[in-house]
Amino acid sequence: MDLRQLRYFLAVAEAGHITRAAEQLGMQQPPLSQQIKALETELGCVLFQRHPKGVRLTDAGTMFQAEAQRLLADFAAMQERMAALAEGKRGLLAVGFTSSAAAHAFTPETLRACRSRYPGIQLVVSENNAADITEAVAASRLHCGFLRVPVSRPHGVVLETLLQEPAVVALPRDHALARTRGGVALADLQGQALILVRRPGAPGLYANLLALCAQQQVQVSVAAEVDRMMTNLNLVAAGVGISVVPASMRGAHPHAIVYRPLAPEVVLDAPLTLAWRQADSTGPTATFVALVRKLAAAQGRRQAACA
Repeated sequence: MDLRQLRYFLAVAEAGHITRAAEQLGMQQPPLSQQIKALETELGCVLFQRHPKGVRLTDAGTMFQAEAQRLLADFAAMQERMAALAEGKRGLLAVGFTSSAAAHAFTPETLRACRSRYPGIQLVVSENNAADITEAVAASRLHCGFLRVPVSRPHGVVLETLLQEPAVVALPRDHALARTRGGVALADLQGQALILVRRPGAPGLYANLLALCAQQQVQVSVAAEVDRMMTNLNLVAAGVGISVVPASMRGAHPHAIVYRPLAPEVVLDAPLTLAWRQADSTGPTATFVALVRKLAAAQGRRQAACA
């Protein structure tokens, strides 16, 4: 039994006549009769009663008609679902983000836009550090990830900068630098205890900061290395040390942390980066990447207009 036979059966049932059904199907009457007979043989029951004016359904035929209609409807629905999946309008999409990427307004706005525009895409979100997110994307455990400065570049993973924002210095409220009005120069970091968010030895925002300090012969000490930006700011709030964070994180611990800009000559940007597998050129991942690019471009234009 195949779908073609089901369609033949339903055509005969609707027409009530094999010859008329054959004409509607664009085929000869004998082959259609043979297909109906083969179907009855396979099912082991008679589906039609023949009479001079055509055919009528038997009780078994009436039952089979309902089943055939359901099967064909289910098959059509499956085709629609698979087409929607291929077009990127349906399916599962696992997205990871770092705490600092989530703090940027763009990340939650993008996730809301995806849910609104593509309700057939099931979003599953999780938080992790940049290294683990990048590795999860490369290993197909995640489809996409929002992070800041990439800490690794696995083969086959695209790391696209979406937006840029300045980095700021996060200081305990009673810190001497918290009372400064201008930007914090690299020389001001001399002897300071830094809290870093990074995998030891890996590149990233904090590796860039340490490189700038080394270039200017500014000596700093590392008070702690942590996995997540919010852990970093929790330690700053507790007075363990100072740190540098993306400007969008300035809302964290407002009663315990003071945020100061870096001096103009200190170029240390905090990008927002999207990671995804290059091989995912279709499906929900491709749809999400296209949406992210469109929204990022629009926000970039708005920022340029306000500059």
